[in-house]
Amino acid sequence: MGFLIGTIIAVGCMLGGFAAMGGHIVVIWQPWEFVIICGSALGTFIVANNVLTIKDTGRALGEAIMDKSLKQRDYLDVLGVLYTLMREMRGKARNEVEEHVDNPEESTIFQNFPRVLANKELTNFICDYCRLIIIGNARTHEIEALMDEEIETILHDTLKPYHAITIVAESLPALGIVAAVLGVIKAMGALDQSPELLGGLIGSALVGTFAGIFLSYGLLSPLANKIRATREKQSRLYIIVKQTLLAFMNGAMPQIALEHGRKTISSADRPSIDIVENETVTGGTGKAGDNVKQAA
Repeated sequence: MGFLIGTIIAVGCMLGGFAAMGGHIVVIWQPWEFVIICGSALGTFIVANNVLTIKDTGRALGEAIMDKSLKQRDYLDVLGVLYTLMREMRGKARNEVEEHVDNPEESTIFQNFPRVLANKELTNFICDYCRLIIIGNARTHEIEALMDEEIETILHDTLKPYHAITIVAESLPALGIVAAVLGVIKAMGALDQSPELLGGLIGSALVGTFAGIFLSYGLLSPLANKIRATREKQSRLYIIVKQTLLAFMNGAMPQIALEHGRKTISSADRPSIDIVENETVTGGTGKAGDNVKQAA
């Protein structure tokens, strides 16, 4: 919604101001100039990125436009999964816990938290480090270093669409100049025509420069920044898992370890300690609390 509202305001003010100055909006509609600019931008984007990045960029654009950022429910579900697993690791035999981390799709714990299970990478991240904890030979600082390395890799991969869109946005002003130069070349071939026709051709050429700059700074650059903010927020779940499991490895009780993870959540989205306790530790009336009780 924010993207749509912002775009309407930007385009509306731009066209409205142009019309208020006495300009004719129809002059701006030069479809072949837009074909040159947008087609060239799309072509360079495809040349610069592999198929996986292209597909992920499509998903990232959808997430940014639809504002599919994390909600408090997502954080509570992750904390719920972690609390239940830590209780299992603390009170159950190794083989009983391994059943959950070796096959999370059939685990009653993960099935009770479908939001977490739907995120395959996050589920694998949780299971991998729970498995290392169960083995019991790894040191905390070694696990922390390994987590940091993996999280850095995950963040690098998830931000590839941001970098891809940013490069295209930076190239658009130059592509707009290319479209304008082609328009000027066309105009130079009509120097023997009337001033009215020649003026129209030059005006059409200048639309290319305008379009390239506006598409870059007014559309793609803000969209790229929104992709980055959305993806970085999604990656915050891995930090929650990291801090929670490290605290548990250092001997903290499951409910205390949850607090280590909760504190890494942004203050705007962070659930209160009472909400987390009601949803997980005490198995309150909330959905996550019911799930914890069933899994336990």
